Amino acid sequence: MMEPAIIPNQPNLDPMIPVPAIVRRIVWETDDTFTLFLEPPLFDGMPFSFEPGQFNMLYAFGTGEAAISISSDPGKPGSLAHTIHRVGTVTSSFSKLKRGEMIGLRGPFGRSWPMKQAEGMDVCIVAGGIGLAPLRPVIYSILKHRKKFARLTLLYGARTPLDLLYRVELEQWNKHDDFEVLITVDRSDSSWKGHIGVVTNLLSYIKLDARSTIAMVCGPEIM
Repeated sequence: MMEPAIIPNQPNLDPMIPVPAIVRRIVWETDDTFTLFLEPPLFDGMPFSFEPGQFNMLYAFGTGEAAISISSDPGKPGSLAHTIHRVGTVTSSFSKLKRGEMIGLRGPFGRSWPMKQAEGMDVCIVAGGIGLAPLRPVIYSILKHRKKFARLTLLYGARTPLDLLYRVELEQWNKHDDFEVLITVDRSDSSWKGHIGVVTNLLSYIKLDARSTIAMVCGPEIM
């Protein structure tokens, strides 16, 4: 049974009733994956809030509902992003939404990543494919509060270079002196100069101390 998270500044939000959110834009990350940016409503004058790792139920009017991880920056509550893999009728409906149209929103649901427990520790983020989406808010949060955490490492894998999400951000993150970013693809051609192989192979390129490291992992079952 799905239980709503306890969000103190949203005391009157009924998690079973969709509220309207405004579509602001859609950004295609790959041929079949896009990020849907929404403007959520205010609740008793307070902005919509969430914790890294939570998800919302998005409702396409007349089509249906789907659970989608929140992939935006928790520190910017006025803009809510969901990165969606187009795989069926409902997600296809989401991909056809236009700026200014409305979508139903319920949430947030689910438990967050253990951000408090991670403070003072090395953080290793391991993501495969669309699994980077629910981990993206973790990265935003750690970079915003960088002094609260020790080493930060991202190991990210995708099927091909064309399947990599957030490519501009990956380049930006890789420029941080205190953020190690390693990327691999399952298969590629001669134009790819990075690692080739499954994402777990990247573990051999980093040094981890299990006593002082917390891992946050999301990806396909094979991981």
